[in-house]
Amino acid sequence: MIALIEGTVAEKSEGEVIVMTAGGVGYRLMCSMNTLSALPAAGEKCRLYTHLNVREDAMELYGFLQAEERDMFRRLISISGIGARSALMILGSMPLSNLRLAILTGDVAALSRAPGIGKKTAQRISLELKDKLTKDALNGTDELREIAAVTDSEAPAADALSEAMQALKALGYSPQEAASALKGVAGKAETADEMIKLALRHMAQQG
Repeated sequence: MIALIEGTVAEKSEGEVIVMTAGGVGYRLMCSMNTLSALPAAGEKCRLYTHLNVREDAMELYGFLQAEERDMFRRLISISGIGARSALMILGSMPLSNLRLAILTGDVAALSRAPGIGKKTAQRISLELKDKLTKDALNGTDELREIAAVTDSEAPAADALSEAMQALKALGYSPQEAASALKGVAGKAETADEMIKLALRHMAQQG
């Protein structure tokens, strides 16, 4: 199975790129708008993580600048009713970090912005992927210690705090960064969504 391709960008067009490899073979890869916009100009070197989609009538190769984007693509196409093209549309509708946040917080409005994705499909995406993203974010028993470090007698409910912690970790923040940000906004929000927004704002101001 093809895991990644490294070569030179031969040409880019809407929704796809052709990459020439050292062996003189050009590979056509379908990509999200985010990956396409981040790729260098024709003639420049690039490396793409890949996913091979085999159908009865075709073999399609998909390319991703980041392994994390490829992993999200695979999770999206695991959902009934979401094909590879729809998954690319979803990935291209917002930055990957925003997509993770939308899934974790059940932001149906944000998920529905992708072409062809209605409210019911957006709800199903959040419902089916939220637990998987949460498990990725968890680091064993350290989670309990992080929550305990933030929670005090006047803090919001621990379950909402835990959800906010998991969401921030899924967005790529370290446990220490997430705990510090949530501690900085403790007592200012009651729901996980509010905590996440305040914590992100807090980190932006600190940065």
